[in-house]
Amino acid sequence: MARNKIDKGVTLIAANTEIAGDVKFDNQLYINGHVAGNVLADAESDATVVVSEEGSVAGEIRVPNVVVNGKVEGNVYAANRVELATKAAVVGNVYYKLIEMQLGAMVDGQLVHDETIAAGGEKENVHPFPSESQDTVATE
Repeated sequence: MARNKIDKGVTLIAANTEIAGDVKFDNQLYINGHVAGNVLADAESDATVVVSEEGSVAGEIRVPNVVVNGKVEGNVYAANRVELATKAAVVGNVYYKLIEMQLGAMVDGQLVHDETIAAGGEKENVHPFPSESQDTVATE
């Protein structure tokens, strides 16, 4: 079944809204609230997620086009492009094909140029960003 322009839509997770669980979407997603889970879209699509200044995500983002101006705690995989706006704060690695990073954006992790993101590839020399639970090792 072919999709036409009528099927295209915009989804908004409003401020003061919290989603617990993964969010899978098509087209456009605006996050003004909080998502505690992964944000996913088909890598072959033209989907875009926008995390606003008030928005936050605690989980991975795997979306072809990503715009961040809020907080993300997890790795970001952008098969097409990622834009890190002035108030962006990412704690995790950012895998991208094209990147735009504005003055003031912060990444506490690695920036990794990767042409194979759509195929699900990760570079072998890049290590996962350690979480706080992995950092705290009991020594006796």
